[in-house]
Amino acid sequence: MYICKVKKSEVFQHNFTSFNSLIMYKYFTILFLSLLFISCDKKTKVEKAVEEIPVEVKIDRFDKAFFETKPEDLPNLKAEYPFFFPEGNDDKVWIDKMQNKDWRDLYAEVQKKYPDFGKQTNEIEDVFKHIKYYFPQTIMPKVYTVIGEMDYNNKAIYANDKLIIALELYLGKEHKFYTFPVYLKQNFEERQMMPDVVSSFALRSIPAPEDISLLSEMVYYGKELYLKDVLLPSYTDAEKIGYLPEQITWCQENESYIWRYFIDESLLYSSDSKLANRFINLAPFSKFYLEIDNESPGRVGQWIGWQIVRSYMENNPKTTVPDLLKMDAKELFEKSKYKPKKNE
Repeated sequence: MYICKVKKSEVFQHNFTSFNSLIMYKYFTILFLSLLFISCDKKTKVEKAVEEIPVEVKIDRFDKAFFETKPEDLPNLKAEYPFFFPEGNDDKVWIDKMQNKDWRDLYAEVQKKYPDFGKQTNEIEDVFKHIKYYFPQTIMPKVYTVIGEMDYNNKAIYANDKLIIALELYLGKEHKFYTFPVYLKQNFEERQMMPDVVSSFALRSIPAPEDISLLSEMVYYGKELYLKDVLLPSYTDAEKIGYLPEQITWCQENESYIWRYFIDESLLYSSDSKLANRFINLAPFSKFYLEIDNESPGRVGQWIGWQIVRSYMENNPKTTVPDLLKMDAKELFEKSKYKPKKNE
């Protein structure tokens, strides 16, 4: 029988190496867990502070009040909600709407989906607790639910002391009443209600771009999306921007290509009015004028702007959210040290 003889020094070396490996493994495990704990603890401190902020949301179901009012009681309804009845419209317009079969069918579908508003009230309260944490002077609005004209550009309207939410646009993307293109319908989901509320708040909180360059537009919407990072911490990136998960994946996988295209085509500081429709505004896809267009989601300029703002905050963590929103786009970009992730 052959027996392999191993020198004691080799055994010692093997054991020493194994021991070192074990020590290093434990060290890095402890370090990783410590960093994770610190990160979670920091988040918890913010969320604990948010939870302590007293916020009470009052919901007024104007959609119910309108469609359950008898025609003869319309004067009383107008007296209670004068801001929903602009001057110049004859009462017959409102009575016809109350009694119209299509409108009543839509009202029935809204009531089926939202028989009460308890869950959504809690979500709105959570959003405004976060808003009050970062913007303490914010006045709490009264919330009105309505059934509007299916204006997808105004699903939620935050104005002064009122927040108006059009419930007919949150029935689910497959609802039979929707005849919109797929890229619009995909955001007619209940889960999009809070991101839309934040978008409406952002409209009053972020100064309009000082110029119409692509960079200014990207950073403007990047600030709005970063607001959703801090005000909607439990939401996914797809939900914040209104993408499908696979659209987020496409942007992540093509980030460096998108950025290289913007740089190579000298688009960042261009004021070409067509760029907004190509890369910023709602659209079924972005327009690079390449074969990949149909694979891309619309608004990739907004998504890139989001990554720029995130990069800025990572590199300038002492900047407060209100100060971030006021920053000049060019200065923010230059201090962001943004570098797109390289494609593998």
